[in-house]
Amino acid sequence: MEETMSVFSDPAPICLFAFNRPQHTKRTLDALAASPLAPTTELIAYIDGPRTPEETSLVDEVAEIIGKQTGFAAVTVRRRAANAGLATSIQEGVTATMQARGRAIVVEDDIVTSPAFLTYMNIALDRYENDKRVWHIAGYNEDLPALRDRPGAVFWRFMSCWGWASWADRWQHFERDPKKLVTEFSSDDIHRFNLDGAENFWSQVLGNVRGEIRTWAVFWYATIFRNGGLCLSPYPSYAENIGLDGSGTHCGPMDMVRDRVLNQDMTPEFPDEVRENPVALQELRVHFGYKPHKLIRLWRKIVKAKRRLQK
Repeated sequence: MEETMSVFSDPAPICLFAFNRPQHTKRTLDALAASPLAPTTELIAYIDGPRTPEETSLVDEVAEIIGKQTGFAAVTVRRRAANAGLATSIQEGVTATMQARGRAIVVEDDIVTSPAFLTYMNIALDRYENDKRVWHIAGYNEDLPALRDRPGAVFWRFMSCWGWASWADRWQHFERDPKKLVTEFSSDDIHRFNLDGAENFWSQVLGNVRGEIRTWAVFWYATIFRNGGLCLSPYPSYAENIGLDGSGTHCGPMDMVRDRVLNQDMTPEFPDEVRENPVALQELRVHFGYKPHKLIRLWRKIVKAKRRLQK
């Protein structure tokens, strides 16, 4: 373990984005602090402001929890007085950290990671820093039965934002302009963007155009896609989302909170070639093409519509 830690004299900083969920935030922090790299890693927390006076106490509690957190080389808290929303918070926070440090590991307040997460991230950031084909390092992966027992990681176009990392020279191209994307993407682009029709990520772009949602992650995916970049994902996931319990902005009460064993590999294997893996991509298509979760999404839309009518 000491040998692994000594390789990273200056580990990438962690950008933590938090808001009004104290218990989720505490679990996220404790998981990160369990990493052997935490004592040499700086944590920079960006806390969004309350939307209403009633939320102030929750945001205050989140700030207090982060301020008292130990186990890191340093903890910096950057708190907004007014609510900006997650999309703005992440765009501005990641940009500021990237400009100052050249790279960053990004975690939201509902992502629980394994103790090996930071090691995997830093190894990958060092390994692919000068390979401009690689744009994104994901710590999360979908639970793909055919691939879950494989060691190492895979390259594909798919971008997961549940615990990720990148470099300043890639992130500088990030652009959140849904109307521009609509004019630039061809029907073939949209088909490939949607994993050849297995999922409908493009609907998120259209939802932003219509003003129904305001998100950021689909635009980072689009930035990578437009530039022909690749994303590295671990086969067994190093991270899990604990916020799919109705507490988040873009999830509903029917989302399932999953509990799976996370990747503990401190010495991950990486692909010999930097190219999209067609076999793994097909397994991902199969995963997204299996549609029982569509009924859950439909149910959530109905619930949200009822709530709007009741207001």
